[in-house]
Parts: sequence; structure tokens; C-alpha cells
Amino acid sequence: MWRSVLVLGLSALFATQTARADDLAETLGLPIASWLVGAKDVPRFAWIENAAGVRNIWVATPGQPARAITAFTEDDGQQLADLTLTRDGTTIAFVQGGDAEFADGAAPNIAAQSTPPKQRLFVLPTSGGTPTLVGEGHSPVFARDGARLAYVRRGEIWLWDRTSGARRLASVSGTVSRLEWSPDDARLLFVEDRGDHSFIATLDLADVRLRYLDPGLDNAAEPTFSPDGTQIAYIRYLDPPADAAPDGGPYWSIRSVDIATGTARQIWAAPAGTGSSFYGTRGRNLFWTPDGRLLFPWEQSGWLHVYTLDPKGGATRDLTPGKFEVESFLPAPDGNALVYAANAGDLERRHVWRVSLDGKAPTPVTKSSGSESIPTFAGPTLAVMATDATHLAYPAVADRTLAPLGPVSVAPSFPAPETVTFPAADRVTVHAQLFRAQGPGKHPALIFVHGGPRRQMLPGFHTSYYYSNAYILNQHFAAQGYDVLSVNYRSGTGYGRAFREAPEQARGGASEYRDVLAAGKWLAARPDVDPKRIGIWGGSWGGYLTALALARNSDLFAAGVDFHGVHAMVRPVEKTLSPEAEAAAHALQWQSSPMGAINSWRSPVLIIHGDDDKNVDFSQSVLLARALTARHAPFEQLVFPNERHDFFRYADWLASYRAADAFLNRTLLHKDAR
Repeated sequence: MWRSVLVLGLSALFATQTARADDLAETLGLPIASWLVGAKDVPRFAWIENAAGVRNIWVATPGQPARAITAFTEDDGQQLADLTLTRDGTTIAFVQGGDAEFADGAAPNIAAQSTPPKQRLFVLPTSGGTPTLVGEGHSPVFARDGARLAYVRRGEIWLWDRTSGARRLASVSGTVSRLEWSPDDARLLFVEDRGDHSFIATLDLADVRLRYLDPGLDNAAEPTFSPDGTQIAYIRYLDPPADAAPDGGPYWSIRSVDIATGTARQIWAAPAGTGSSFYGTRGRNLFWTPDGRLLFPWEQSGWLHVYTLDPKGGATRDLTPGKFEVESFLPAPDGNALVYAANAGDLERRHVWRVSLDGKAPTPVTKSSGSESIPTFAGPTLAVMATDATHLAYPAVADRTLAPLGPVSVAPSFPAPETVTFPAADRVTVHAQLFRAQGPGKHPALIFVHGGPRRQMLPGFHTSYYYSNAYILNQHFAAQGYDVLSVNYRSGTGYGRAFREAPEQARGGASEYRDVLAAGKWLAARPDVDPKRIGIWGGSWGGYLTALALARNSDLFAAGVDFHGVHAMVRPVEKTLSPEAEAAAHALQWQSSPMGAINSWRSPVLIIHGDDDKNVDFSQSVLLARALTARHAPFEQLVFPNERHDFFRYADWLASYRAADAFLNRTLLHKDAR
């Protein structure tokens, strides 16, 4: 049943130049869905809903009302994560607390509780009730019968069942991921990351014995069992050294291991040329189909596509040809088809497609004015996460009607941003979304730069909570009277390998800044924009580009808001370089950094950072504050003790966005044209 949550009541409210003070509180508090999972054998789905920082688990069977099966009530910064269902859909496992991105690290204490919270694993009937505490841990996977649950706890593999509770099976030296049961439930398969290399390994439950399979000097990833459980296929890859051409390869291959004998062989290796370095999708990247074929991603065409391969040898075949990128893929339950999310036919949006493994033309499963991604099966039923210009991410049955599985949140007065393109100085085509200001006259303007940088912003809500929030703030700014340009700069995804791997990017010359500068000049040339009141904001890599813009071009960018940005890009380089080449690399890193141009920084900036950030060290903002103070450059600051990179608390998102709004209103919106 469709349940809409209407925001701001009157659809005309955003038509005024000044938005209501509470619009950020209301829109940021709207429920957004994530972590969609399905049961293997029955059409039952589960997902997490975050409403103003209060996270709960919902379950639904298509055609029946969805229901929440947890009843948490606090914006306490405690994440819910790692949802997994038994095959029959009667039980769900989930993790509360900790940080899903750094699962083995210390649990954050975002709300500054006197007793710090722990990362805890629970099981719960999907009919509801009181969750059963399994223990500390993460990454749970149920055995086929649902009676046993394997999981990970700080480099240890544990096993739990209802009768005997939890026990530790093994300890390893590295970080465990991709934990998976064999088809006969006799062993566990996993990846162990040891820093500069990784292994695949099995843990036999009969004798609790660890076996490392086909170990090497490289990275082993994406292991998958053959349908009969006798073999394992996996991807082996190396990163090209700093002094080598990235297409010189081959830098990756697909290998198989016979479990009984340990005998390994190479099935296929990427040839030199485009696609000779490994790059995967945002989901799983290797599947072994029931009829014995392997499905994997490859960029041989310059676009990320899905290929099929016979493990016994033979040619590969592109199942998804065309000039677009596959974001994620999975085989259909019948084993005869592939389902994938891609921006085919429209590089600015994603839809879900189906293609038979026999090579017939793909057919669209979904098609809307928005985007559909994260295809997920529950039994034979396919669901997706859907968004558009006014609807936050929600789970829906994958068909032309996109029937929602549960609640849908709506911001009805959000106009769809326009997709625009313009050239950078070196003639690279830049893609962006323009949020037009309301009202007549020359407007102030803003550039928004996303993080990653392996990201793509869309002309609507994003499935990511971080970028869903950013979309809300961009809409808010447009309603306030700014023209806002959200820039998909080079090094981002969605526009092919050549765009993503553009020369001289990041520490190698910051070529992506050329796109940001071109965006600022494009805005400045518009007749409805005041060229003296152009600002910039962004987070993470977007914070880096914000700082770089203010350092290099305070003449164009009059103010900025820098969320947890990188300001000094200098880091150790590989030992494959000579001492002279190493010194040159360090010099280029410095020149590519905001600190490298700090002496020309004149414009005011608001620096926002959580001091328990595990992605961008808090010291990066401390460094910038010291440098700006020494040069008498104006800055303001907002710091959240104990907060992480992607803020865990709604209250902190709201405080940071209100601070950004107030700062830019002072420095741009209400500033007289010069």
C-alpha cells in the first residue's frame, strides 16, 4: 500500500524566494529506506528505514501491508546494518551499533553516552517480537536450514545456534569479509585482507580446519562456489605500479580451485589494453550460474559491462553492450537470465534491465522519470530501490508501475533539476544538474561538488543517505534564491572509463578541478547570476575541491562550506619510483592540494568536521584552520565530538546544514553585489 509522507503541506510553499525556517528539519527528517534484502525461497523483503535519525527494520510481502518489526525511538547515532534473512523468510539477523564501513573498529559513541555502546548482533522473527542477542559481531550469514548463523568478530569467525549459543570457530591475522556457506553447509568461505594482499580461505566445520586456497602476492576477491560446491572461482588482481601504464596489464584474472585437491588454475586473464586493470560494480562481481557459466564485470569496451565465461575455457561474451555503465547485477533465480541496474539510454538515470544468458537483446524491467537501482530477489519476485525528483528512496516491486513495498516519503514541491552539459577548458564535457533559483533578478549561485570521487549525482534523490541529504540542501538553497549547479566532475562514475580514469586527476594534477572551475565560469556567464556572489560547497572529496577552489580562485568563488575535506594531499609514494621521481611526485601532490595554493586564499569558509572521522582524518581540518589563521583568512568552524564521516545523527546533519545555510546567507545571499 502506498503511504505518502507529505512535507511542508502546501505545494506552493517553495515557490517563494525565502523558504520556511523549518523546511530543513522537516525534509531531512523524512523516512528514507536502505539495505534492501530478500529471502531466498519466498517473496519476503526487509529493509531499514531512517526517520529523523530513528532507524527501524521493516518487512513486507508483495500485496500485503508492510510493518515495522523493531521499535527504536531515539536519534542516538546507532546504525542498523547487515540485514540477512533465512531462506524461508521467517527470521532476520541484523547489527545494531558500530560502523558498518569499519566493522572491526571500535564502536563510535556519537551521542556521548556515559556507557559507550557496543556493536551487537541480533536475530528476530519477521513476525515481530523481542530480538535475541547473539553477541558482538557483524556480517551474519544463515545456513540453508536457518538453524545456524555464522558471523565475524574482530578477525574471528563465530557460529551461533539457538540451542548452544555462540562459539568461536577460528581466529585469523587479517580482516574477514564475504563470509559464505557452501551449498552443503559443510564449510565457510571468506576473504581475508592482510593489507597489501588478500587470500581466500575455507573453514571446514567438521574438523574446524582453515585452508588457504591458491595464495599469491596479489589480492584475491569475490570468491564463489560452483553449483555443486566442489570448486571455487575468484578474481585475482594487482594494482598497476605508479611508473606503469594502467592499460599495460594484464593486472587481473579469474581463477578456480578444486576444494578436494587444492589444485588451482587460471580460467581467464584480461588482455593488455582497455580493461586490463580490475574495476567492479557496487555489488557482487562474480557469480557461478546453475548451468556452469561465470558472470563478471569488465571494461574492455571502455564501459563497465557484464560478461559470461565458460569455466572450461572459451571466449567471453558481452551480455550488456552499449555506451553505458552497469552499476550492479545478479543472476535471476531461474538461472537463465541476468538482471542489472544501468544508465542505458540515459546516462543521468538508472533503470533495471533483464537479459537472457543466451545472448538475446536486453529488455527493460523498469522505466520511469526517476531512477531504479539495487535489484534484489526474494523468491522469484524482483524489487528495487526507487527514487525521483520528489520521492526519497523506497523499495518497490520491479515492474512498470513500481508498486511500493512500504511507506514512501514525498517532498512534493521539489522541482526536478535540469541536466546540463558544458565544456571544460581542455574540452572535456562536464555533466551537471541545475537547480534554478526562484524569483527575478540576478541571483547568487552555488557549485555543489560530491565526494568519492567515484560517484555520480542524479537529477533527483539519491539512494545514499549522504547524497539524499545533499539533494535536500541543494533544493533548499534554490528555494532561498540561489542557482545551484551540482557537478559530476571527471574521476566520477557513470560516463565511462576514460572519464573516470582521466589523466592527471587527484594527486597527479587535480585535473577534476578544471571541471569545477568551468562550472563556476559557466554560472558567472549566465545573465541571471551575479558573478560576484558565486559560492561552493561539498563534502569529503567535495570538501577537497571546495578548499581547492577557494585557495586557487577566491576571485571567482566568494565563499564556501567545506565538510570534512582533504587539504594536504601529500602521502608516501610507491618504492617503484626513483628518488628523483619520488620527489617529483611529492611536489605534484603538494601542487594538487589546497595547501599548495593557501597563500592566495581570501574568501571566507565554514569548516565542518566530526572528530572521530575514520575516512578523512580530523587533522586535515585542524591543519587548514592553522594555515588560514596564520594568513588572516576568514573562516568559521563547526565541530561534532565523536561524530563520524557520514554523520550518524540526524541532529548533527540538521545543525550542520543550518550552519551552512546561515553562513552562505551572510556571505552571499544578503550581500550586496559588488
